[in-house]
Amino acid sequence: MGYRKVIVKQTAADNIAAIAWFIESKGLLATADKFTDDAYDYFIRMGDTRKSYPVCREPVRAAIGYKCIPYKKKYTIVFIESATELIICEFISSKLIYW
Repeated sequence: MGYRKVIVKQTAADNIAAIAWFIESKGLLATADKFTDDAYDYFIRMGDTRKSYPVCREPVRAAIGYKCIPYKKKYTIVFIESATELIICEFISSKLIYW
C-alpha cells in the first residue's frame, strides 16, 4: 500500500487553526486539540494511492481542476491530486461553497 506526499498549504493550515481557536475560545481546549489532530490525520489517510477523488461540483473550482471532499459534513477539503502528491489548498465551511 503506497502513500502520496501530502502538502498542506498555509491557507488551509490557517483555517484549521482559526477553527481550533474558536473552539478553544468556548473553553473546550481538549476538543480543539482533538479537532486539529483529527483533521491532519484525515489528510494523511487521504494520501492512500488506492483512492481517487471526484472533481468539485462547483464550476469555478472544477474549472481550475480542484477536487473536493466533505469533512465531518460541515467542512469541505479542496485539493489538487496527482500520482505522487496531494496538495491541500483550502479547508472551508461547506456553507461557503455556492454552485
